[in-house]
Amino acid sequence: MGGEVVSILLILFLVVTLWKGVRIVPQGEEWVVERLGKYSKTLMPGLHILVPYIDNVAYKVVTKDMILDIPQQEVITRDNAVLITNAIAFVKVTDTQSAVYGVTNFQMAVMNLVQTSLRSILGDMDLDQALSSRDQIKARLKMSIADDVADWGLTLKSVEIQDISPSGTMQKSMELQAAAERERKATVTRAEGDKQAAILEAEARLESAKRDAEVQVRLATASAEAIRLVADAIPDKELPALYLLGEKYIASVKSLAASDGAKIVLLPADIMKSVEGLLGGRGK
Repeated sequence: MGGEVVSILLILFLVVTLWKGVRIVPQGEEWVVERLGKYSKTLMPGLHILVPYIDNVAYKVVTKDMILDIPQQEVITRDNAVLITNAIAFVKVTDTQSAVYGVTNFQMAVMNLVQTSLRSILGDMDLDQALSSRDQIKARLKMSIADDVADWGLTLKSVEIQDISPSGTMQKSMELQAAAERERKATVTRAEGDKQAAILEAEARLESAKRDAEVQVRLATASAEAIRLVADAIPDKELPALYLLGEKYIASVKSLAASDGAKIVLLPADIMKSVEGLLGGRGK
């Protein structure tokens, strides 16, 4: 009975020893081996023989591209606007020894580094600039953290801004501001229209007054010319005036008779005498 137990224990010891001594590393991974607690070597994909109980696989590192989802966070811009933003980073382990010994948890380190760098970049921007400059933010973010992650044996393949949007309170404020701006522009447009209308109306009145004045001048010139021609044709100095005044008198009576409110028009029996009366009478 005791011999059987010893045989079983021996077989178990051999299996464990074989398992500790022979290791197969899968593709896409690298294993870090420590010998008596100290870094010994890095195992590449394939079959490897270790010294049982002395060599120990301390870390198994994935060398494929890793996608790190950066948690959502609130960021305050230079003009005190609150933004909600998150990002995603693509990193790859290129130096396994630095990745496991250079930082406690390289994935968490990269995520925190991206968060702090993103807050710093957006904090130097105004709200409008932050909302319209994703490519610029991405380029600055990658540049600011590339050297740091390289010290940890990592390569930053890419970093993308998933979302940049105002907070709920900020969105309401922006909507109110936009409504106020639209109302202001409408008021300015109406005021500008009223101003232009007033200017055009004043210009029209001025132009009308100028033309009326020109007409009056021309009429006066024509009347003066008519008087001169009649005076030249008639030796009697009073007859030209009587002629023109009588002509205007008859035109006025005709206009009065043609008006809608005229009912009865009385004409003097002797128009010439009436005209002479207007002139103060003629000497005989």
